[in-house]
Amino acid sequence: MKQIPYLYKAIIVSLAVLSACNQTVEQKSEQFDFYQSPFFKEVQLSGIFPDSKTFVDCTPKQPLSEINNLYETKKGEEGFVLRDFVLQHFELPVTPVTGFKSDTSKTVVEHCTDLWPVLTRQPDEYDPLSSLIPLPEPYIVPGGRFREIYYWDSYFTMEGLVESGQAEMAVNMVDNFSFLIDSIGFIPNGNRNYYLGRSQPPFYSLMVDLVASGQREQFMGYLPQLLAEYNFWMNGADSLTSNSPAHQRVVLMPDGSFLNRYWDNYALPRPESFKPDYELVHENNLPVETTYRHLRAGAESGWDYSSRWFEDHKSLKTIHTTDIIPVDLNALLYHLELKIAQGYNWKGDLQNADLFLNKAEKRKQAINKYLWDEADQFYVDYDFVKGRKTGVLSLAGAYPLFFRLATKAQAKPVAERLLSDFLKPGGFVTTLNETGQQWDAPNGWAPLQWITINGLYYYGYGDEGNDAAERWLNRNQEVYKATGKMMEKYNVLDTMLLAGGGEYPLQDGFGWTNGVAIALQKILAERDTVNAMKSMEPVEAN
Repeated sequence: MKQIPYLYKAIIVSLAVLSACNQTVEQKSEQFDFYQSPFFKEVQLSGIFPDSKTFVDCTPKQPLSEINNLYETKKGEEGFVLRDFVLQHFELPVTPVTGFKSDTSKTVVEHCTDLWPVLTRQPDEYDPLSSLIPLPEPYIVPGGRFREIYYWDSYFTMEGLVESGQAEMAVNMVDNFSFLIDSIGFIPNGNRNYYLGRSQPPFYSLMVDLVASGQREQFMGYLPQLLAEYNFWMNGADSLTSNSPAHQRVVLMPDGSFLNRYWDNYALPRPESFKPDYELVHENNLPVETTYRHLRAGAESGWDYSSRWFEDHKSLKTIHTTDIIPVDLNALLYHLELKIAQGYNWKGDLQNADLFLNKAEKRKQAINKYLWDEADQFYVDYDFVKGRKTGVLSLAGAYPLFFRLATKAQAKPVAERLLSDFLKPGGFVTTLNETGQQWDAPNGWAPLQWITINGLYYYGYGDEGNDAAERWLNRNQEVYKATGKMMEKYNVLDTMLLAGGGEYPLQDGFGWTNGVAIALQKILAERDTVNAMKSMEPVEAN
């Protein structure tokens, strides 16, 4: 573990990297203009690259404005070939060659541990032409097409890092996110400039808790960043009224409480998903700005995409993400408020500690008022525009158990529903709806297994949690033995299939799957150790 708290360490972070990040932000305008240019649109819609993310990860060989001007000059010339022009003026993204080969004779945990160096990236060198926002510390990427750090992925990766003796790398991850908060005011979706309009589920407080829990000086070193994170999500709360109840990510509820929603600062196609976004809107004659905002907000949720965000529960065409108060987001912000209160308490600032404890209590009450569905006996997202629950049951409903928000009376039916309806042969399914979207049935995802299984543990469902963990790990094991890979997601209903479908081609790696596999295996190993010790206890004579 590093001995210098981030607050002091930031002072000695490389001035070159700080300058690079500032310049990257300054260049956002040029990049923003480029993403709206006819040239960018033509490339992304042309099918030159099957995945829209490839082009935005390319590095231009000269300033984008110059390339754009050349394109305007040359596009009408005889023999102009768009693909040749792109390859002439852009360097394709390069995946580092590691020489790593899977050895399926090893266990899943051994394989995942061996993958940490493969997924490690060293501190970034500043390239003014690249879309990459440079980071000062080494970090872990998810793998595959995801060549940069990702916000909420990283918490689950860190759980595995800590359990596999990589605590220093876990601290590096927190310090990189702290650096982003200090540099640009929030943690973007990932460290690319095309992600600067949005964040992701706010797991920063859990990261800090993971690496600094119980270590007061280290924990308090992150307090300024915890506050900045909170201010980002609550921006505009003071200006809300009953006639204007929402601003960006915060919503004033009818009873005067505040809850939050997902958002994005831009109402445009996502550059990294330009083609599918553009085609969805224009082929279906959907409202342009509104739909793009909903799509981007869905990406901020991390659940891109899910029937949670669909008005008809079936089709992406009915997406309305920004109308929705999500269970998971508000449970995460409850935890953030508690951790800020803890930091102030350790600092000896009891007035501010009480202030944030009060904020957390009010949020808890609002969650149980607006997001608890008495009829379904489950936590469900709330459509604040229509003033009713969305009706989509999902594993987001397990978050109040993970954060111990639920009463025992609430936890019992939630746990029963999770075990009866969501638990499948390969683990917990994400929703009960099959829509073809990757965050719906039949897929299961590592982060949601972690949240749900631990939520069960916290309310006394130890055996049931262990059973679910074993199902998920067995699913990991089956696919690993067949392919030599850990997947981004899995089909948990049909265990004959190797993995789940979704928005883009399957990725291997995979950071959060590896992290959760290591951490769950540790839990089960400790259970087995306890059981083995109990079996060895001497039997008392009668």
